[in-house]
Amino acid sequence: MDHTDSVNADPATDTHTEDRFQRFRNQSGFWWLGLCNNFAYVVMLSAAHDILEQQEPHNATVPTPAPGLLQSDGGNSTNSSSYGCNPVSTAAVLLADIIPTFLIKLTAPFYIHKVPYGVRVLVCVATAAVSFLVVSFSSTVWMSILGVIFASVSSGLGELSFLSLTVYFSNNVLSGWGSGTGGAGVAGAFLYSALTQAHLSPRNTLLIMLLVPAVMMISYFVLLVFPPSFPQWRPREACHCSSQERQPLIWDNNDEDYVQDERGKGAVVFEHISCLGLLRFIVPLAVVYFAEYFINQGLLELLYFRNSSLSHAEQYRWYQTLYQIGVMISRTSLFCIKIRRVWLLSFLQCVNAVVLVFAVYYQFLPNVWLVFVIVLYEGLLGGATYVNIFYLISKETGDREREFAMAAASVGDSFGIALSGVVAFPVHNYFCSL
Repeated sequence: MDHTDSVNADPATDTHTEDRFQRFRNQSGFWWLGLCNNFAYVVMLSAAHDILEQQEPHNATVPTPAPGLLQSDGGNSTNSSSYGCNPVSTAAVLLADIIPTFLIKLTAPFYIHKVPYGVRVLVCVATAAVSFLVVSFSSTVWMSILGVIFASVSSGLGELSFLSLTVYFSNNVLSGWGSGTGGAGVAGAFLYSALTQAHLSPRNTLLIMLLVPAVMMISYFVLLVFPPSFPQWRPREACHCSSQERQPLIWDNNDEDYVQDERGKGAVVFEHISCLGLLRFIVPLAVVYFAEYFINQGLLELLYFRNSSLSHAEQYRWYQTLYQIGVMISRTSLFCIKIRRVWLLSFLQCVNAVVLVFAVYYQFLPNVWLVFVIVLYEGLLGGATYVNIFYLISKETGDREREFAMAAASVGDSFGIALSGVVAFPVHNYFCSL
């Protein structure tokens, strides 16, 4: 393999020339970038129930009490359905939160190299701030949905850009990024749940979170130590990178070149990986995210226990919080354990989805605490799949393909989430009609 014109060939990215302090700064910087990039996205999903509930007319009818899920809660229901449904499913918020991200990830790898990294980060910061402001001051559901779309643009562009950015740094920054994105889930969901539980209004809670885009900008422009040749304010076409580096994944399968990676212990690297070859990363990522977001936005809203001291909205928030705790734990696990059989994780997540569909229909779960455990386990599976797939990409793709492959593979989770939102709508409507 020719390393002379590789994007990873810059001496500044070699761990032998990068001192410990620089490595610490870069790993910390990517941790904060992961935290801030996913923060608005997570908060919007955690706030989904509130966004819809506060802007739709309430029906004060209290359903007829029944065992388990259907025991009276003193009027916490949002409507007369036995599931306490909102008139609009939280899947509406999910679709607004993921479709722009999906479209960006699907198309951007083919043109994003023309936009300098510095410009991309400023766009991410601006759209995240706008999202919090629009949702905070919205007066209708669709104005709130517009704010969620801004959060999606910020998250999608940021994830694609920061995953590509990791190829300019030491390998340990990927662990920092994965841990930070997991931390975003916990920080976003927990802070929103805790502040609203403390009787701070959803509007004021979202306004406080305007600090997050500012932290993202500081983390990128101040904390990271960039290689001297890094194209911060110029497109990659204007830097030393050749056009060949920007056109990976277009080779035929017959042109794949297998080489030994000196960085890995006997790992096989694809110097010229095909689009078909990349599917082995994209498909399990899409499957696991389809299953878990079908659970999160299609089923958890319907798992409402009226015999709990927590209201419907509070139960939903804590479902989201525990899911994100599981994600954080498993995404941080890359520091100590690597998993190659990611298909097994995808299968187990699908089992979770099937079990919870039956739980919603037959209402056999005795209390909310058992659902809390299942949701935590769900988060562990999803986070482990994400971080291990991108770790495998970093190890099993050639230097010239790695930046593109990291960005292109990220479409998998967005596709799975978007599909889950589409499926969740009829599921929500069916159960709410019972």
